[in-house]
Amino acid sequence: MTGGPPPVRSVKVLIADDQPLVRRGLALMLAPEPGFEVVAEAADGEEAVRLAHRHRPDVVVMDIRMPVLDGIAATARLTEELPDCRVLALSTFDMDAHVVAALRAGACGFLPKDISPEDLVAALRVVHEGEAILAPRLLTRLISAHVTAPARPPAPAPPAASEGLTPREHEVWRLIATGLDNGEIAAHLGVSASTVKNHITGLFAKLGVRDRAQAVIAAYESGVVTARGEA
Repeated sequence: MTGGPPPVRSVKVLIADDQPLVRRGLALMLAPEPGFEVVAEAADGEEAVRLAHRHRPDVVVMDIRMPVLDGIAATARLTEELPDCRVLALSTFDMDAHVVAALRAGACGFLPKDISPEDLVAALRVVHEGEAILAPRLLTRLISAHVTAPARPPAPAPPAASEGLTPREHEVWRLIATGLDNGEIAAHLGVSASTVKNHITGLFAKLGVRDRAQAVIAAYESGVVTARGEA
């Protein structure tokens, strides 16, 4: 007698926001979705870090403006202390300098708080699978507006690393920074999606970045693309 396929483990989610109604609303969005489990809710960044150590969530949905310890500092701590826990940053404002700081701290993407339930679920799936969520046009506008005046010295993409890129890796980097996803890059270059993925793996390793969000920031800070167009 053969059994069926093994059960798929639910994606464990921790929600961190200082507004109880927002926390409850996000939890209610996920309640009817199979494959997700909200394991804890936190009212500030310090509590989010403490509960993350206790519950080991796969993804933390993190408000970036909270008391005690803000979402940026909490994200940095989680990135260092629990590297397998991925952070999805939330903000009330589409154009917010703190979003770039959250991405630098290790967040895997950014969503506005008025996101639809469908988009939230899709974003959590993508982040859990190891990719970054970038609303391409929104993120490139955001970085264009804020990355030239960072709150702290920029870390990614030292010149030696970018100089070691192949011409194709450099082109893939430029296309990532203009907001294209893997399929769109493949179509633009006339190659397969798997080839693009291989280029991105090599690119990230040479740049010393963890994901797509940090690669986009690195592109702006290194001059590969600029706020007014491509370099």
